[in-house]
Amino acid sequence: MDKPLEGIRVLAIEQFGAGPYGSMYLAELGADVIKIENRATGGDPSRQSGSVALADDDSAYFQAFNLSKRSVTLNLKDLEGRALFEQLVTTADVVWNNLRGSQPAKLGLDYDSLKHVKPDIICTHISAYGRDNDRADWPGYDYLMQAECGFLELTGEPDAPPARFGLSMIDFMTGVVAALGCVSALLGRTKHGGRDVDVSLFDVALHQLTYPATWHMNHGITTGRMARSAHPYNTPVQLYKTADGWIFLMCMTDKFWHLLLELTDQTALAKDPRFQTMAGRAEHRDALTECLDTVLSAQTTDSWFQRLQTHIPVAPVNDLPAALANPFVHNTGMQQQLPHPVFGEYRALSNPIKLDSTRLEARCANALGTDNDDILGRELGIDNLDALRSAGVI
Repeated sequence: MDKPLEGIRVLAIEQFGAGPYGSMYLAELGADVIKIENRATGGDPSRQSGSVALADDDSAYFQAFNLSKRSVTLNLKDLEGRALFEQLVTTADVVWNNLRGSQPAKLGLDYDSLKHVKPDIICTHISAYGRDNDRADWPGYDYLMQAECGFLELTGEPDAPPARFGLSMIDFMTGVVAALGCVSALLGRTKHGGRDVDVSLFDVALHQLTYPATWHMNHGITTGRMARSAHPYNTPVQLYKTADGWIFLMCMTDKFWHLLLELTDQTALAKDPRFQTMAGRAEHRDALTECLDTVLSAQTTDSWFQRLQTHIPVAPVNDLPAALANPFVHNTGMQQQLPHPVFGEYRALSNPIKLDSTRLEARCANALGTDNDDILGRELGIDNLDALRSAGVI
């Protein structure tokens, strides 16, 4: 498959979630993403993270964020290591990092530091709070953004403690937003040349507040937590009880509401004056919940799902094993098997992007420093790699 980013080289100084997740998109879209890692510190800490180790310098957690990337070891604080890095920059299109906001300038990873090496280099920065404010030196992670930007107070049952998402969605969103900014800057290079691209976890989290933020800023409306993960206005849009668990209905329009009543043999509810309009259903949400719980509890989640699917927006509430065993996941090719040098056949999630109706090919991430000989030796012509290894440069 011809991929759109083939011929683009990205040097990634990254770790854990947001940076690696975003650059993995670039890699799977064809860019040559080279992780620059310090062997003395073990490289990206996620190589040793999580509950499943695949090798001394590899883990299931690491593979989840680093498919299709190569690895070169360099000590960027060493003068020789810095010189080698700048040689690599001359071959690259992007320098990508997700360091604390104050660090890129100190390590010489920003455009001002690298424009003399390559004037059209794109320097993409992911930080917790940004590089140009009084929090530039603050450490920060996804969960903190969910807390400060209001997500925890919007999540969970009204009478329960604040709750975060089950996954680090701010990390993932920030990585994707950074990839979009990076590719946009690449498209504009012929007109604007090289530049810095900045994205922060905080800004992306705040931007995701979308319509609740707009409601509050302009109309003083404060969205709170809703029982059963309900929509703040549209009804019935929430969880309902079934005979063996839960089901999520999303009747976002009157059309779907009337279809629900028809498919559940509850057309009499359509005549109830409380439920005639969306506003009425929202006002009498508790009464409607009681009615629909009674109806839906008569059958299993799967039975209702089979009856309602294709007619109204509906989904079963799956646990993780059930979500991955979903036949739809198999049918759409959202799982793939990749050869791993130690583990053997390794199962991974496929990239959600398709090109010409075809899933993007991927491969397992390389071990720490696997590509030193190829990139530093054969490509750059460095002939003293053994000495550089002994000296802790690579």
